[in-house]
Amino acid sequence: MSLWFSHPLFLPSIIVGVTILLWATSLLPEFITALLFFAAAMTAKVAPPDVIFGGFASSAFWLVFSGFVLGIAIRKTGLADRAARALSSRLTDSWLLMVGSVVLLSYALAFVMPSNMGRIALLMPIVAAMAKRAGIEDGTRAWYGLALAVGFGTFQLSATILPANVPNLVMSGAAEGAYGIHLNYVPYLLLHTPVLGWLKGAALIGLICWLFPGKPHPPRDMEPLPPMSCDEKRLAWLLAVVLTLWVTESWHGIGPAWTGLVAAVVTLLPRIGFINGEEFASGVNIRTCIYVAGILGLAITVTQTGIGAVVGNALLHIMPLHEDAPFTSFLALTGITSALNFIMTANGVPALYTTFAQSFSDATGFPLLSVIMIQVLGYSTPLLPYQASPIVVAMALGKVPARAGMLLCLALAAVSYLLLLPLDYAWYQVLGKL
Repeated sequence: MSLWFSHPLFLPSIIVGVTILLWATSLLPEFITALLFFAAAMTAKVAPPDVIFGGFASSAFWLVFSGFVLGIAIRKTGLADRAARALSSRLTDSWLLMVGSVVLLSYALAFVMPSNMGRIALLMPIVAAMAKRAGIEDGTRAWYGLALAVGFGTFQLSATILPANVPNLVMSGAAEGAYGIHLNYVPYLLLHTPVLGWLKGAALIGLICWLFPGKPHPPRDMEPLPPMSCDEKRLAWLLAVVLTLWVTESWHGIGPAWTGLVAAVVTLLPRIGFINGEEFASGVNIRTCIYVAGILGLAITVTQTGIGAVVGNALLHIMPLHEDAPFTSFLALTGITSALNFIMTANGVPALYTTFAQSFSDATGFPLLSVIMIQVLGYSTPLLPYQASPIVVAMALGKVPARAGMLLCLALAAVSYLLLLPLDYAWYQVLGKL
C-alpha cells in the first residue's frame, strides 16, 4: 500500500478522479469544479502550468469565447430573429418537423463549417428566436429539447464528416504521425454516415421528441419581413467573410478559432462594432469558458502525466480481444474508447487510442485502419455531457440543466450501443473492413 501512495501517478490520479466525479454528479457547479482542478493540480504540482492551464491556449476555448460574442451581436442586430422568421414559417407545423429540422440543419452545416463551436454559436440564437416565435418559452422541457438538438446534432453527427470534428482531426493526425496512414474524405464518409449519421440522427430526433415533448404553433405575425437595417447588413457581411474563411481553412491555414476571435474583436470595437461593454459583460458566459478550459486542461494533464497510457495498457490486458471472436473484439474496442472518454474527454481519446491501434490490430486480427476507425462510435457517443465540450457549450447557451443533458446522453448511448453498434459492425463487414 505504501508503494502505491508513493507512486508518482497517485496524486494526479486522485485529483483527476475527483474532478471527473464532481462533473459527472454535478455536486458543484461545473465552473467551480474546474477552478478546484486548477487549484489542486497547481498546488500539488502534478504538471507544469502550461499543461494544467493548456485549455486556455486551446483553439476550442477561443471558439467558445468568440461564439458568445458573435451570438450577442446576432441577437442584438435582429439578424437572429430575421433568420428565425424565415425558418419558422415552414418548420413549426409539428414538433417532429421542428426537432428534425434543427437536427438536420446542425448536421448539414457541418459539411461547410469545420468548427463545432462556431456552428453552435451561429445556430443557438437563431433556434432560440425560432422557438420563441413558435410559442416555446425559455426554461421549458421543449426548449431544452431544441437546445440539446443543436448540441447533439452538431457534435455527435459531425463525427461522420472527417474535417468537421476536433476528435476526427486528432485521430487523423495521430494515424498519419504514428503509421503514415492518411484518411480520405469520401471513404471516411461512406464508412460512418449510414449508421452514425443517418440512423443515429433519426434516433436522436425520436428521443428528443419523446423525452422533451413540445407543441409549437405557427407564428401569427406573417407580414413581410422589413428591409435589413444597416447593422444587420454589416453583420451579415462579416459573418459571410468568417464562414468563407472557415470553409477555406485548408487554403490559407488560419484556424477557425483565430478567425472567430478576429470577428469577435471587430464586433467589440467602438463605433465600428455592434456590442458595448455592458452587453459584453452580461452576455459572455465566463463560467462556461472556465468550464471548457477545465475540461481541456484535464485531458492534456491526463496525457502528459501518463495516466492515460497506464489506463490504456490496463484496458488492453483486461478486455476480451481475440481473433476468433470478431464481434466481441469489436464491442471491446468500442468499450475501450468509451472508458477512455471518462478520463480524457472526446478530444483527447483519439490521441491515446490510436497509439495502441497496432497492438489492438495484432490482438484482434482486424486491419489496422479498421481498428483506428472503430473508435469513432465510442468517442462520438458520450455517456455524460462533460465528455464533449460542444454539448456543454450548447447546454450553457440554452441554460439547459445538467440533469436534462445527462438524460439524453444516457438514452442516446443506450440506443447507440444496443442497436447501432451491431448495425455498425454489419456495415463494416459489408464494406469488407473486418
